[in-house]
Parts: sequence; structure tokens; C-alpha cells
Amino acid sequence: MIEISKKIISMFGRANAYFGLIKENDRILVGLSGGKDSLLLSTLLARHKKHAPYAFEFKAVTVDYGIGEDFSYLQDYCAQNEIPHEVYRTDIMAIMQEKRRGSSSFCSFCSRMRRGALYSKALEGGFNKLALGHHLDDAVESFFMNFSYNGALRSMPPLYRASNGIVVIRPLIWLRERQMIDFVAYNNLQTPLCNCPAIHDKPPHVREATKIMLQKLEEQNKELFVSLKAAFMNLHAQTFMDKNFLDCPSDRTIGIPSDFPIERMYNEEIV
Repeated sequence: MIEISKKIISMFGRANAYFGLIKENDRILVGLSGGKDSLLLSTLLARHKKHAPYAFEFKAVTVDYGIGEDFSYLQDYCAQNEIPHEVYRTDIMAIMQEKRRGSSSFCSFCSRMRRGALYSKALEGGFNKLALGHHLDDAVESFFMNFSYNGALRSMPPLYRASNGIVVIRPLIWLRERQMIDFVAYNNLQTPLCNCPAIHDKPPHVREATKIMLQKLEEQNKELFVSLKAAFMNLHAQTFMDKNFLDCPSDRTIGIPSDFPIERMYNEEIV
């Protein structure tokens, strides 16, 4: 019998209620890779379906990249835990090897193709929402990577509508990664070994460096993620330099010409 801690159940339920992620008559597709995050998400949705005061449907889909993975464990796990499941066969690996530019990483290319496959499956099956297993650590890492390397204040929203009309939801957005690790360890769950060629090609060095930086910061400030979670819900956009949010009288103009090469401000040293 799979056990989920009361704290995980509580945080999942509170985030769902706060953001209105799952509603009456929703049809939700879940991306189930077999990793700790998607395993927990699928298991929580199966539990929520039994206890929620409203009806909704969900189905877990595992994208087969065409690299000879064995999904029998996942299929057994889903059958035992009342998780509707399907393996979606694709040629993503062959396409990546043919189309990927030499300067780009497998990770970014694969991520886009995997998301595209899930969107296709959702539209084909009449699902109105796609649930992904991103958690608070993912959101914080994404923020610092964009902040440090892309010159943008950007993170991962708990929900958004894609251009194809599918609403993407992240029900684990208030949970920490270590809670997923504990869930897998406590229940002695198998998680698949990754056969992705990125392990031998271009590991995601930026994300790993960001993880290490955040680990060091959290050692110095135990409340770091508590504060960051609160900050993500308490934005003051008008206190930055984006002229779209500046709080000023309408009869004033902002002295930046429309053709000013603002990207140079990020690349050049300010003295």
C-alpha cells in the first residue's frame, strides 16, 4: 500500500484550492516519466479523485522516446494504484539525432519535443488540462537561471494557457524536491535509470550550478525557500525598470527612445 505523508497531501490540496487547478468535469492528462516527481503527482491525483467533492477524469501518459526503455514497472505501478496509463510511442530520439543543431543541448531540444508530444496526446484525447510535476525547487531554480543568465525575472507559474488552448497546471508547485525523494524512499519505489544521451553529451551544467548555489544559500538561511515562495506571491513589478509597469502620471514620458538598444545594458558594464 502506497503511503503519502499528511504534509504532502495538505500542501497539494492547499495549492490546488488556492490556484483553482482542478475543477469540476476537468479532463487532465498527466506527463508520467516514472521519475519521483511524476510518480508522486500521478499517485496524488488518483487519491484526489477518490476524495474530491467534485468529479474529474485524469490519465497518465508516458512518452516513449524510441530508445528501448522498459515501462513494465510503470505499467504495473499504475495498475496497482488505479492510475489510468498509456505508453505513447514516438520517434523523438531519431528526430533529435537528425534535426538537433550541434550547438544546442539534447535537454532543451528533447524538452520541447516531449511537451509537443504531450500536447498532441491531450488534444487528440479531448483533455482540457496538462499536469506537470514541477515543484518549488524547479520554480526557484528557473527564476535564478533566468535572472543570472537570461536577464529576465521569470519563473514557473502554477497554471497558464498554452497557445493551443490547453491549460498547463503544476499541482506540486508548493512542494519541495526533498519531499518527493522521501516519498520514493519511504515506499521503496523504483525509478528508471535515464538512457538519455545528454548524460554523455551536454549535461545541464547551468541547472546543476544553480542547484549547488541554492544549497549553499539555504545552508546560510534555513528559511530561504519559505521566503522565496512568499516573494513569488508578492510581486511589486512597478519597483523595477520595466516601463510597462512604472507607476507614474500619464502626462510624463520615460526618456528612453523607442530604438534604444536596451539589450546592450545587460551586456555592457555600467560604471
